[in-house]
Amino acid sequence: MKTIKMTPELYDYLIARGVREHDVLKKLRTRTAELAERNMQISSDQGAFMAMLTKLMNATHVLEVGTFTGYSALAVAMALPEGGTLTACDVSEEWTSIGQEFWKEAGVDDRINLNIAPALDTLDKLLEEGKQGHYDLAFVDADKTNYKNYYERLLKLVRQGGAILFDNVLWGGSIIDESNQDDSTVALRELNDMLHKDERIELVMLPIADGLTIARVR
Repeated sequence: MKTIKMTPELYDYLIARGVREHDVLKKLRTRTAELAERNMQISSDQGAFMAMLTKLMNATHVLEVGTFTGYSALAVAMALPEGGTLTACDVSEEWTSIGQEFWKEAGVDDRINLNIAPALDTLDKLLEEGKQGHYDLAFVDADKTNYKNYYERLLKLVRQGGAILFDNVLWGGSIIDESNQDDSTVALRELNDMLHKDERIELVMLPIADGLTIARVR
């Protein structure tokens, strides 16, 4: 039995019956839809899945590499318990400023620590500050050519039993097109091969949105 083929009509049903999207999340998604780069935003069902995972793990401290307009950060921050924190890494003040408006409206802006800097710099700084094993969950949705570099740092920052999520691992289906040799596709292909062989983690790749891998740190 294979995963069911998701027709547009069936996907609409899934969203209508399987996702309870908060009004603030819906407003942020609508605002992001006005941007030319709107396809960079995660889907509402992926946001709901990440929020559910946050709650199931009883996650308190979360790392996000790549924030865009802040939908994923908002979905996860709203799922965090009182006193929980989300450390977000991005290089764009323009895009993240959109999210900050809605974070505040949802009353979770105090849970989100936004770092405008190259993510590798922020992750290295956290390691220098002794944050090894401090985080329960991490989400990576940034420049694909650095995914492997993010991974090695996150393996140190995320606790044993915690999880690292990688977005876009199916890359619109081009991941299996060997004639496609652009830098991002090759980087994702290499990441997927590496994760599959890496005994430091347990993993599952899910056909959510553009593909989502969950790597549990052993």
